[in-house]
Amino acid sequence: MSKELPQPQQSEEVDLGQLFKLIGNAFDRFFKFIGSIFKGVFGVIILFLLFLQKNFIKLIIVGVLGIAIGLYLDMTKKTKYVSTMVVEPNFNSVQQLYNNIDFYNELARAEDSSALADVFKITKKQASAIKQFKVESYSDENQKIQLFDRFVRSLDTTTRKAIDMKAYLENFNSFDARFHSISIIATNNSIAKKIQPIIINSISNNNYFKLQKETDSTNIEFQEELYHKQIIEIDSLQALYKRVMEKEAARPMQGTSINLGENGGKENKELALINKIEELKSSLVELNEERANKSSILNVISDFPNKGVKEKGIFKSYKFLVPCGMLILSLFVFVILSLNTYLKNYKKN
Repeated sequence: MSKELPQPQQSEEVDLGQLFKLIGNAFDRFFKFIGSIFKGVFGVIILFLLFLQKNFIKLIIVGVLGIAIGLYLDMTKKTKYVSTMVVEPNFNSVQQLYNNIDFYNELARAEDSSALADVFKITKKQASAIKQFKVESYSDENQKIQLFDRFVRSLDTTTRKAIDMKAYLENFNSFDARFHSISIIATNNSIAKKIQPIIINSISNNNYFKLQKETDSTNIEFQEELYHKQIIEIDSLQALYKRVMEKEAARPMQGTSINLGENGGKENKELALINKIEELKSSLVELNEERANKSSILNVISDFPNKGVKEKGIFKSYKFLVPCGMLILSLFVFVILSLNTYLKNYKKN
């Protein structure tokens, strides 16, 4: 008796056909959806180009008029000059520095020349030339890493393990920076140099910061004296070890036994003393650098120049700002008028 081959089930063929049909319909709808998006975007672009074509002459007139007005304003306005000073605040005085600059800037924005003249001991005419004060931090990645290293060194071993450099750098703010730049914008190119001593003294004459500086100087002197005493003591120990070794070398040898452990121990002690002296000398160098860096409450890294430089930049020029503003306003008005016309026609239809 012959065996018949198994025939595929009709239901399975129907299911596969429906599945492929559903997949095909899904792709078809997807591509139609993408096409409708592109068609809509293209339609909007065409409408915008038609709008520009219709109002092209008007926009050209507005742009030319704006450039003319901007050129006139640029020629008639007073030239502004920028002067910049770089400082390094010590003893947590950076917050006070920012507060003072913000106060000066508020007076300049309010055009309170009388108050500015009193603060900086200048004439009202000179004070009226000051237009703006700015202060901002100056730091790159290398300086941030150095500050992180200095911060970690000041912590105990347990706390160091809990500090993450990435988190520290992410939370780094302007007050943490070592250097800060102070800028003055004025119509008088030499006024910044005249008021520089007042800006510095407003921080340096603060009694709290002066007390912090005196305390820090006392601590540095005490630490330096301690280092010198330790170096003298180590020198005395080295001399003692040397005399002991000379006496042991002068004694006659008894027998043939040699105690390598004892000699090795003395040599290790002497090497440890040498390393300690080098460590103390490095600490003295760092202490001298700290003394130099903290010799003033506010270190001036770069003074204000004798004469400021002209403020430049296309975004500060009226011949750019005025036409841009007029064109934006004109486009808005033309759009409103076109929309109003469309709505009237739509209502009629």
